[in-house]
Amino acid sequence: MTAKTSLGIGPEEMASRSALGIDTEELASCVSCGLCLPHCPTFRVTGEEWASPRGRISAMRQVQDHGMAVDESFLASMDSCVQCRGCEPACPSGVPFGSMMEATQAELARRRRVDWRRWGFRVLGHRWLLNQLSRSLAVVQRLRLVPSKRLGLPKIPLVQERLRATGNDVWLFTGCVMDAWQRSTHASAKRVVEAAGAGVALPGPGAACCGALSLHAGLEDHAHALAARTMKALEGSVPILVDSAGCGAVLKEYGKHLGTPEAVAFSERVMDVHEWLAAQADQLPSVGERGQDVTVAIHDPCHLRHVQRAHQSVADVLSRYATVVTLDDEGLCCGAGGAYAAMQPELAASIRDRKLEAINRSGADIVASANPGCTIHLANAGVDVRHPLEIVDEAIDYDG
Repeated sequence: MTAKTSLGIGPEEMASRSALGIDTEELASCVSCGLCLPHCPTFRVTGEEWASPRGRISAMRQVQDHGMAVDESFLASMDSCVQCRGCEPACPSGVPFGSMMEATQAELARRRRVDWRRWGFRVLGHRWLLNQLSRSLAVVQRLRLVPSKRLGLPKIPLVQERLRATGNDVWLFTGCVMDAWQRSTHASAKRVVEAAGAGVALPGPGAACCGALSLHAGLEDHAHALAARTMKALEGSVPILVDSAGCGAVLKEYGKHLGTPEAVAFSERVMDVHEWLAAQADQLPSVGERGQDVTVAIHDPCHLRHVQRAHQSVADVLSRYATVVTLDDEGLCCGAGGAYAAMQPELAASIRDRKLEAINRSGADIVASANPGCTIHLANAGVDVRHPLEIVDEAIDYDG
């Protein structure tokens, strides 16, 4: 099994620069112990050193410290990484693999002559344009003119529920793709938060995208510009609740990425919506007639578990409304990885196959996952998967 590489870097340009811009101390912190290997999804499905965190860090050292050329094998190693960061909590030395990968991808993005992501991701920051394109795609899907399953696309709604602000106790971050394709999840999250007693404010178009996908692709300038817009659109001091694990992870790291006191203060206000709800557990309504006696297996999104370290709050909230079971591969990636499933479909499918085996062994009726990429990727394999707060919303007794 091999990884696809991003094209458009000429041989002369590959060899023209050696530095990747990685912090020297960070690069030296890996002692190559290998404890990360069982937690790396690409190593687990390939068994190859180049597809492991240890192998990738070794390749980074060869380029940065020893002048090795950035060749196709280096690109394949870097581009095959899901950036799940499952290696970080497993590492006894605390190696910050995520920041090293982000620095490497930023350098590669500067070298690439052709990269559709540079232009495609710009759409994400323009809510009106993204919504219009999504509606057009929804029509094309109904006409069966696009192979949605092969491209990893969900069934995009033709009509979206309109969300309305009900107060200013908390912000609900709505973002880009999730708002265009899965706004019903935002609606569920909003109702549950309101049921806990809070008035919900909704951001304007300035907060149309958090910049996570651009950051993972190495498009630092674009990611930072989106971050500045988002911070301006969500001014104030009230909590910022996020129902997408990937978005929440990058919003919580604005302080690290932008390096300003304003960004640090902003990140301190960000909470995964389940974190906030777990703290308001006594205010949550009981199970109503609409509630279902269902068994739910929780698949923790990587960026909720490994980056935010806030995954337990999902079980704390959901267990009030359903029987929750733990997958026996708890903590392992499903292979979604934002745009990864589209860029590396073979590897993404192989990683997902392992997750499907764990789901089947669980005997659960439904799978819950708090990230749009995970739900789309698993649903395309036939899994009945929903956001945790959709399950909670359906179970709550709003009239009690």
